[in-house]
Amino acid sequence: MNSRAGFENWIREALLQTESALDAWVPGDAPAALGEAMRYGVLDGGKRLRPLLVLAASQAVGGHPQAALRAAVAVELIHAYSLVHDDMPCMDNDVLRRGKPTVHVKYGEASAMLAGDAMQALAFEVLTPTDSHVPPALQARLCGLLARSAGCAGMAGGQAIDLASIGQPLSEAELREMHRRKTGALLQASVLMGAATGAASASAWAALSDYGAAIGLAFQVVDDILDVTQASDTLGKTAGKDAEANKPTYVTVLGLEAARAEAQALRRSAHEALARSGLSSGACLAMLADMVVERDR
Repeated sequence: MNSRAGFENWIREALLQTESALDAWVPGDAPAALGEAMRYGVLDGGKRLRPLLVLAASQAVGGHPQAALRAAVAVELIHAYSLVHDDMPCMDNDVLRRGKPTVHVKYGEASAMLAGDAMQALAFEVLTPTDSHVPPALQARLCGLLARSAGCAGMAGGQAIDLASIGQPLSEAELREMHRRKTGALLQASVLMGAATGAASASAWAALSDYGAAIGLAFQVVDDILDVTQASDTLGKTAGKDAEANKPTYVTVLGLEAARAEAQALRRSAHEALARSGLSSGACLAMLADMVVERDR
């Protein structure tokens, strides 16, 4: 698939598949409106970049379709839970997410905390169905990749550094390490979970890992740029929050133009990694790299 039209058709089909699975697997009947809060937090919004990376990487290696779909849903559930918790007053204290009130604003702080907890658990439930044709060894491998990216070595560790860095000067290397964990690890895991569903050689796996790392960092660099160049109604979340909270970002550390140059350099790194992979079906991954850097929200 080399055409823009073909890529857009692929995205539409992948998003429809992902949304249908999320709608089917996120329960609405959990007690005391817990299911309602979970569905509010994950359905009908978001770029779904992580599921798209899973599905594109799986396609590139001829992966197991059912395992790929379950991995796509699981990684989005982890992402959604992290947003619910990050938006709470004890963290970033935000009131707008995906163009609507955040979960704690809509349902209260206790319900938001529980909804996030339940989505985190549901992610691993989705990866380990008892009635699935996904081999148990693959289920275990997917769980390991996801858990490591979400825990103290990944997303949670990065968020801890982020909270500890408010008002503190960070070097570019320190900022990169924070975002490698906070944002990059889960995006990189999305690529690797997709690759794990098929037959990737050691060299292809290493190249896809490098691609995922570049995409993960590029996403955060662009996020930092958009936070100071776009309005809240475009972003679907509160613009300027990082500056208001005195958090270090790529724009504050490097400057706006240097941050834009860094995003382009990371895009080149992602394309170079794909070229090294030797995979002949990586066009969607290449176009996703472009989409990450060129996005306006």
